[in-house]
This record gives sequence, C-alpha cells and structure tokens, in this order.
Amino acid sequence: MSARVLLGDEAVALAAIHAGITAAYAYPGTPSTEITESILQFAREAAVAGRPAPHAAWCANEKTAYEAALGVSLAGRRALVAMKHVGLNVAADPFINSALVAIHGGLVVAVADDPGMHSSQNEQDSRVLADFARIICLEPKDQPQAYAMTREAFELSERFHIPIMIRLVTRLAHSRATVLFREPDAERRLSPAQHRRDWILLPGNARRRWRDLLDRQRLFQEFTAATPFNELQLRDRGLGVIAAGVGRNYLDESLDDLAVVPSVLHIGAYPIPAGLVRQLAAHVERILVLEDDYPVIEHALRGLLPHTTKIRGRESGHLPADGELTPDSVRVALGLRVRRGQTAPINVPDRPPMLCAGCPHLDTFHALQIALTGLPRGLVASDIGCYTLAALPPLEAIDSCVCMGASVGMARGASEAGLRPAVAVIGDSTFLHSGVTPLMDAVASDTDMTLVIADNEVVAMTGAQPTLLPSSRLRPLVLGLGVDPAHCHVIDVHPRRTAENAAVIRREIEHHGLSVILAVRPCIEAAKAKNFSAKAVEGVVL
Repeated sequence: MSARVLLGDEAVALAAIHAGITAAYAYPGTPSTEITESILQFAREAAVAGRPAPHAAWCANEKTAYEAALGVSLAGRRALVAMKHVGLNVAADPFINSALVAIHGGLVVAVADDPGMHSSQNEQDSRVLADFARIICLEPKDQPQAYAMTREAFELSERFHIPIMIRLVTRLAHSRATVLFREPDAERRLSPAQHRRDWILLPGNARRRWRDLLDRQRLFQEFTAATPFNELQLRDRGLGVIAAGVGRNYLDESLDDLAVVPSVLHIGAYPIPAGLVRQLAAHVERILVLEDDYPVIEHALRGLLPHTTKIRGRESGHLPADGELTPDSVRVALGLRVRRGQTAPINVPDRPPMLCAGCPHLDTFHALQIALTGLPRGLVASDIGCYTLAALPPLEAIDSCVCMGASVGMARGASEAGLRPAVAVIGDSTFLHSGVTPLMDAVASDTDMTLVIADNEVVAMTGAQPTLLPSSRLRPLVLGLGVDPAHCHVIDVHPRRTAENAAVIRREIEHHGLSVILAVRPCIEAAKAKNFSAKAVEGVVL
C-alpha cells in the first residue's frame, strides 16, 4: 500500500487510472473539474516517461462526453465520465437510457454536487437522478472512501451491467486527506460487446431491457444490504442516526460531546438498504437523518417506516432546508451547543467576485452598453461564464442568466414576443456547449436579435481549459449555420477600439433580422499563464 494526500476529485481520478480505464471524458464544471485535470496531467507525465496512459479529453458538453464513454464501454473497455450536477441534466438523455443497455466495459459517472451553490445556479441532488435511472449510486464520506468506491464501481458496473454513479459534494471534492491505494490494475480489455441487440433501444428491445432492469433491482438491494459501504451499529435505544456521505464525518466530530452514543446507520451505497433501515427503526425511538443537499433518505423513510416513527432531518425542519450540511448544524440537531470560535481581530472588507483587470469581457460590455444608449429597454440575456459577473456593479449590464446556452433561446423568444432590442451574450465555450442549436432556431426564423459571442479562447471560469475550436474557426461555423455574412462580424475587443466596436454593435442591433458579432481577445489570465510557462521552458528566471 502507498499513500498520497489527495483532493476528493484527485482520489476519484487516481482510482479510475488504477482500475485500468481506457478513456476519461468531461466538460469542465466546478467542483468536478479536477477529476479530468488530474487524469490529463497523469497522461502528460506518462507521455514524457514513455509509459502507457488512458486517453483523456474535454468534450463539447456533458452529453457528448457521456456518449463517448458509452462507446468505450461497448468496445469492451473501462471509461470514466465526470461532470457537475447541472451537467448531468445535459447528459440526462444518454445517462437514463444507458441503464437499459447491457453495459460491457465498466462505466462510471462521477458527479460533483454543489450544495450551498458556491459556483452553481441551483442546488441539485444527483442521488435523485440515480434513483430515477434505477442504478447503483455510491456516496463517499471522505477521500479514502472516494478512492475505494471508485475502484469498486468499475467491478460493479461489469457485474450488474449498468453505469455506476459516484456522487461527490463540494467539501469532499475540494478538500484533502491522506489516501492509501493499492497497486494499479492493467488496462481492462474485454472483447467488444457481442449481443448488440442489447444496445439497440428500439421499442421492442427497450421494453425487454426495461423489464430486465426492474428484475435486477432485487440484486441491487442485496448488494446494498451486504456491502461494507453501508454499516449498521446498534447502540443507544433512544436516538438512531442515519448518516450519508460527509454527514458521517460531522457526526463523528460530535460523538465525544454526547452523553450517550447513538445507534448509527451509515449509508454510502444506494438503493437505500431498506432492511438495515428497518432494523435501526425497530431498535430506536427516533431517527435523525444527516445528508447533504436534498432530504432523499428522509423522504424515503416516510414510505419505508410506519407513520408513527419519529423522523428528523431537513424536511422536518431539524436541519436547514437549504445550503450545505455543516458541523454546527449537525451539533444543533443533536442537541449540542455550537462551538464558539475566535473572533478575527480585524475587519476584513467584503470582496465580491469581479472580472479581472484587463479582462476582454469588460471591453465587450462597455462597447455593448454604449451601443444600447438611447434605445428602449429590451433584453440583454447572458449565459454561464466569467461574463455573468457583468450583472454586478459597476457594469450591471445583463438581465438574465439561467443555464448553459439559454441566452440565445431567451433572446429569440423575447424578440418574438415583441421585445426590442433583444441581445444575447455567450462565451465561446458555452456557445459550443449548447448555443449552436438555439442559433440554428434563430437562423431558421431570421429572428430580430443580435448574438454577441465573447471569445476569449478558453473556458476561463473553470481554470482556462482550451475551447474545442480556435477563434479562427468560429466564424465559418456560424456562417455554416446560415447566418448572413453581411451581418456576421469579428471585432477586436480592446479599450482603444471601444467606440469603433460600439458602432458595429449598434448597426447590427438596428438591423431587423439576425446578426452575430464575435468579440475576440484572449483571456488575460490565460495569456499571462501561457507566457509564464513559455519563459519557464526557456529557462528564463522571472
């Protein structure tokens, strides 16, 4: 056994490598990004040393990433696909349907949820979608378990012929602990799937595969009843605690302060082990559920147990209904006092998020605001990315931000409802992720709207990953969709060109029809990092 200090994301990545994956696919999204970053770094180091390594790649979006991983599985190899919780919405079509095919090479989907919305537009619990798909979900409590569960997940996938979900949360994904790991397996190579009929979801086949998936639910329940990832410890007959994921850590931190140690059922594998739950309920007077995000377990208990059972948790109001589970909120639910901390001797001023000094998005929005001067208030629909910070002072330049790609469709709908001017602002990576298809809709109806693609050449918000297409290929793509070349412009966003760019934007806003403007300039932070790396390679002392 060897040991390393790893992030939760890194533990998942290392386990996938050690499980012998052939490939890993993802779209960057906090807090899941470091999973794929770690595999890419491993691949780069292996290439330098002449060692074999799995293929790793960023994809256009989570749906295309998931479908690539499915292809690897059909070919008889193991694959990992990683995303954040809202990314699973994008991949929901292949994800749900992949539970019906006969998964061949092990397929693991690592999903990082973000309770508390540190870098997301909603709180969402991926356990709900795992249950919806009728598959097994593993939820680690810490980094060592993230490694162990991911290694086993590939075996389970091949044993039960389903995708397996590893569900992380932000605190686990982005905190570190010492992880013991065992020797890696060689790349797993099965022969390609022979029964291709089990991969063709025509209605007749799909009905048969659905019936088969339902029949295997008993096997999944038998697994979760026996796995050490679900552990029942019967002690006190008063209080029983069901702890899932990081909730178990917060419980353990408070045990020394309790007069009586409660009975505990730790749940790390789903479907919920109904038999273990009933054993706990028969032993105790009341149950407290500690789970991060939605009250998934708590809600299920109300259908598993008699209505007279006293169940406490998020749904009952004994824990906060939103935000992250915390050591303090757990202490309160256990009837303990919140620990008093030290007060900082100085007042630290608030530091709200803001666009970096020199960010090209600043110049894009300055030009857009000048262009809109004197016009009626219409809509500036924005999207997911650094440029969403234009909602804050001093710019306050956007009116909406809903989900990846929504800016284009919302501007189209607003225009067709009579709102003018209708402007959409979207980043280059987000445009490739999910802005191309709504632009096709706008082309088909020649919608009276202006789309501004803010092209800074990277996925800046998640760490400056490269976009799939360079700037030089975006205009041909837009023209290929049918946008009129006379109303498709590339502008160089720079403070010296603000007035000139504003004039171009104003002309296209006044045009009664569809127009697209590509506002191009590299991300300042990515450019600095690239320059630093280049000088380091040359041996320049900085």
